[in-house]
Amino acid sequence: MSSTISESTSAQEPGGAPSGFEADRTADSVGGAARAYVDKVRGGDLGALPAILGIVVLGIFFTILRPETFLTPRNMANLADQAAPIIILAMGLVFVLLLGEIDLSAGVVSGVCAAVMAKLLADAGSPWYVAVLAAIVTGVVIGLFTGSLVGLIGIPSFVVTLALFLGWQGVTLRLIGQGGTVPVRDDVITAISDKNLPVVLGWVLAVVVIALYALLQLNRWRTQKAKGLAHQPFAVVLIRIGVIAAVVVLVTAVLSVDRAPAVGVVLAGIPYAIPLVVILLLILTFLLGRTSYGRHVYAVGGNAEAARRAGVNVTKIRVSVFVIGQTLAAISGIVAAARLGSVSPGSGAGNTLLYAVGAAVIGGTSLFGGRGRVRDAVLGGLVVAIIANGLGLLGTEAYLSYIITGGVLLLAASVDALARRRAAATGH
Repeated sequence: MSSTISESTSAQEPGGAPSGFEADRTADSVGGAARAYVDKVRGGDLGALPAILGIVVLGIFFTILRPETFLTPRNMANLADQAAPIIILAMGLVFVLLLGEIDLSAGVVSGVCAAVMAKLLADAGSPWYVAVLAAIVTGVVIGLFTGSLVGLIGIPSFVVTLALFLGWQGVTLRLIGQGGTVPVRDDVITAISDKNLPVVLGWVLAVVVIALYALLQLNRWRTQKAKGLAHQPFAVVLIRIGVIAAVVVLVTAVLSVDRAPAVGVVLAGIPYAIPLVVILLLILTFLLGRTSYGRHVYAVGGNAEAARRAGVNVTKIRVSVFVIGQTLAAISGIVAAARLGSVSPGSGAGNTLLYAVGAAVIGGTSLFGGRGRVRDAVLGGLVVAIIANGLGLLGTEAYLSYIITGGVLLLAASVDALARRRAAATGH
């Protein structure tokens, strides 16, 4: 029987010393791929496994405790609306965390940008697209300012963003006023949270997503095989496509059910927040995984000095990740304002940032830099949202909800630290 693991280069030189190509190997069977994955996990590379297990375990837990409410189509739509702002904010933080940096101001920046949009809508009577564009441009400008302080001047990101965390709250307060709120009543903006795709269009989107994912996976496998690069067995690729397709179909089917509480009212379809998250996920995943910019981000996060010597403009990369992070914070603020229907001086403050950082870390992004993907924000955001949603259905008191959520974040950070130590010890 042939070996299930074939190596493109010998793992060791004749003298027994490691050659440096130990990880450059490919499994030629499903069993070999499974064993290779187990070895990777044992070596400390957990990836998205903790987040996926968290989603499954929490889903089962809350379903058992609240079977009549948790898995209902209505609650699943509410869960998507709850998770969307946190997921989008966490997507931006993934870029910052990949460099081993931190952005403590991201939450309040989302509030500032939302306030700019709300003021333009309510006071200036601007069209929705002008208000949204102004909010996003505000995020870009704030990101350039923050990134310049960190990348050009060299102030530690913790200090810079802590100061801006306080400062931007003052800006939001100045825009809105003490104790005031600015309503967001534009139909296009509120539709992000209140409206749904037509059921037929939702199914079309599901088919397109599945087909696009399958095409990318199959093309990647074909390219790797043609070039003699390490690649997974074709059966594993098909299994991965099948799993994603099953999840997409299941979510679409659940959200296509009429969930209106009153007779005579039809409320069915995928909330608009979900396609928005999917579009951002695809764009940002392509940016990180398929462009030279993405490779430079990982290089700087892994070893900034080595990246600099290899010709990477480290300062430019540092500034850019804050621009991306704050731009996504602006989008997150817009989605949150659409869900709440207003903007207040406290928008984006409080626990918003902590939930977003927790989502990224729970999903698998390392706090130490160099490891993480945009999908981590989605998976981790779902974990955070499921905890908040499930505890709300149980009627848990606020103090206990904070304790449980904080405990989950601490557990995720501990797993990250232990996995990193394990990886260093095993040479992965």
